[in-house]
Amino acid sequence: MSVSASAAVDDRLARRNALLLAMAQAVGAASASIVIITGSLIGYMLLEENKSLATVPVSVMVLGTALGTLPAGMIMRRFGRRAGFMGACLMACVAGLLAAFAIFIEDFLLFSLGAGLTGFANAFAQQYRFAAADTASEAFKPKAISWVMAGGVLAGIVGPQTVIWTKDAFDPILFAGTYVAQSGLALISLVLVSFLKIPKPVHVKGTPRGGRPLGQIMAQPRFIVSAACGVTSYALMSLVMTATPLAMIACGLSETDAALGIQWHVLAMFGPSFFTGSLIARFGKERIVAIGLAMLAACAIVALMGIELAHFWSALILLGLGWNFGFIGATAMLTDTYQPEERNMVQATNDFLVFGFVAFASFSSGQLLDVFGWSTVNWLVFPFVLLCLVLLGWLLTHERRNNAA
Repeated sequence: MSVSASAAVDDRLARRNALLLAMAQAVGAASASIVIITGSLIGYMLLEENKSLATVPVSVMVLGTALGTLPAGMIMRRFGRRAGFMGACLMACVAGLLAAFAIFIEDFLLFSLGAGLTGFANAFAQQYRFAAADTASEAFKPKAISWVMAGGVLAGIVGPQTVIWTKDAFDPILFAGTYVAQSGLALISLVLVSFLKIPKPVHVKGTPRGGRPLGQIMAQPRFIVSAACGVTSYALMSLVMTATPLAMIACGLSETDAALGIQWHVLAMFGPSFFTGSLIARFGKERIVAIGLAMLAACAIVALMGIELAHFWSALILLGLGWNFGFIGATAMLTDTYQPEERNMVQATNDFLVFGFVAFASFSSGQLLDVFGWSTVNWLVFPFVLLCLVLLGWLLTHERRNNAA
């Protein structure tokens, strides 16, 4: 049997898992988009004073994701991927019901807690992309990751449409029905992930039992650059996206305009995933990351050009595209840095770094918008994009020198 034929046989399980995870992503990612779309608006509605804190629920969701990354890695290392994912789906169901109850009783802190639990559950869902690569061959890994991320295309429709169709379900209590619906979506995800089959990792001969020390892995230039690009792509996306619905409302646009804008944004985030893996295989991980970073800069340029609906929607689409290329490319780079036994520890550490900075960006977004304005939020994109492009150039030069030696 040829190498390619053998890989195809080996990837049968990987393809099955990737499809299941893509469907779970399609439904599960809708919970995060629901909080993103409505969280700031509900915060503004529930707060009587200090409206600058309206973005706190979204920020708490992101913080919950950051705090959940390390426990997610430890739980799945101990009990397996499927058990961890199923438990997280149950938590997301409870979070949706708690948030709905908080809206009924007009409790801002309780609503923020519900958003935080949604984020904690989302930390497990962030491992879907890595779980898809667990059983994949080296050639199929970028595509497996890309397939899972492509599931977010449906999430980009399900989340906003859930908001639009359910926001008045308990009229006159706005958005309560949306979070009841979120709980239902979490139960669908639970059913999907229950069919996963991911064997325990096999020890690689010649490596320490249990893997290398984490510090040794993190000291690799490729880990440093992939983590930096992943952090930057996600944090900048969160910074701009969190502020956008409030900026749109402040500029006289409607809640529906904001919801549809986020819908186009989420579609742009996940839509390219149908072919991002193939682009990575053809052009290389680093080049795709660089293109993503350039798109993030283009988003800021468009946003600075005006405050009409077209400017907001175009910027959100570019923001989503930039995130897709930058984050998926950085994720694919990260898979080069660890052995199978090290995967849970390294993946959880990477996500902790990513969502720690994303939480900071999300918390800062509302304050920056309220104090300094929409333009300042967008001007902050450029220095971080430039830094990552410099790091990518340094990595390529460093690896070429090592290969030539």
